[in-house]
Amino acid sequence: MTRFLLRRLLLALPALLGLLVLTFVLLRVVPSDPSTALAGENATPEQIAAIRKAYGFDQPLWRQFVVYVGQVLTGDFGNSIFTEQPVLGDITRRLPATVELVLAALLFATGVGIPLGVLAAVYYNSSFDHAVRIVTVGGLAIAPFWFAIILQLVFAMDLDWLPLRGRIPVGMPPPPTVTGLYLIDSLVAGRFDLLTTAARHMLLPAFTLSLGSLASITRFTRAGMLETLQKDFVAYEKAAGYPERRVIWVYVLRNSLVATTTQIGLLFGALIAGAVAVETIYDWPGIGSYAVQAILTSDYKAILAVTLVVGVIYAAVNIAVDIVHALLDPRVAEQL
Repeated sequence: MTRFLLRRLLLALPALLGLLVLTFVLLRVVPSDPSTALAGENATPEQIAAIRKAYGFDQPLWRQFVVYVGQVLTGDFGNSIFTEQPVLGDITRRLPATVELVLAALLFATGVGIPLGVLAAVYYNSSFDHAVRIVTVGGLAIAPFWFAIILQLVFAMDLDWLPLRGRIPVGMPPPPTVTGLYLIDSLVAGRFDLLTTAARHMLLPAFTLSLGSLASITRFTRAGMLETLQKDFVAYEKAAGYPERRVIWVYVLRNSLVATTTQIGLLFGALIAGAVAVETIYDWPGIGSYAVQAILTSDYKAILAVTLVVGVIYAAVNIAVDIVHALLDPRVAEQL
């Protein structure tokens, strides 16, 4: 297992380097000039040239990249053009908000999607199965930004059941920072009033973000269950008198979750990258909204840092998925 982990880590490094190179080059070929954005609308050509020299934009592309890689290796992502603060500090403050939102969305999608997939497979071709298939197709087809606006109009503005935006109300102090996750920090501090408030603010964005993942997890679980139900060991266990509920929810489900586990791992990384629209609409202070600000202001250092952080998270989750595969299927562990 140790050799496998080392090999996976070594394979992840070239992918992260390629991601950094690709993003760096693409940001340099776009027509937007970060020096002009930093100087302001009324800046003179001399002021723009001075800023370009100060930030090293006048250097050859390869030299800029070498300097930037050296800074990244030392944990220095530079200062943000928009916030004028260290980029690493900005991301550190905003990343817990995105992680909490993604975890809430993924937990909901997993907790609902797996049972739905199991029941749809058990009652194959029934009315329930057809309904689940129609709902999952709709979940994959609905655009998150449109769904977010509809939820805001109905539950926040018309019914006034849930907050419209933000992580907590404006002016309310957050809980003492332990993990950066408001729900956990509120529990640790014993602030159940703040826990309820933070949970209500999270409901709409988390549900919006979970829609596509819920549909995907349901479909993967259903397909895996249908395949496993055809195996000989299922017929043997039923003939041996094992309770059908135990056969379905223990033996069949465990052997059907390999593909679903892979999908859940991929969804975690995809949700972090795809939280941009949801965070922007709900004014959620995560790295998604931070990335939007960076793009609008041509803040290339912030864009590169967010891209690299998401890539690292994606690689780490993929390694974790491989470990879970080994735990679910002993044959995978033997091959490692």
